[in-house]
Amino acid sequence: QVQLVESGGGSVQAGGSLRLSCAASGRTFSPYPMAWFRQAPGKDREFVAAITWSVSRSYYADSVKGRFTISRDNAKNTVDLQMNSLKPEDTAVYYCAARLSGVVVARLSLNSTYNYWGQGTQVTVSS
Repeated sequence: QVQLVESGGGSVQAGGSLRLSCAASGRTFSPYPMAWFRQAPGKDREFVAAITWSVSRSYYADSVKGRFTISRDNAKNTVDLQMNSLKPEDTAVYYCAARLSGVVVARLSLNSTYNYWGQGTQVTVSS
């Protein structure tokens, strides 16, 4: 049974940092992609960042590029999201997502690409 468990959310002031972690279990996730999405109140869930497992290529939404960094640890089966220079508009529930098959790069940012999702962790950024 595949399980994704996020941790590391919380409250921070604008300009601060948080690090989210996602622990994956139940299957071997190499060499497939994993990603972070987020959903703010009243908005659709949106892509934040994705990373391919085997060659560690990363992709970011324009809104977080240069501030967020996605990384993975194959040995621990974890994927992290380091978030710096946080803004109030980054406030959302953040979700970890995984796919257990290959996919073209163009589809990495789509919700429908991913088969498995975590329960989400709240990130709140105050001004």
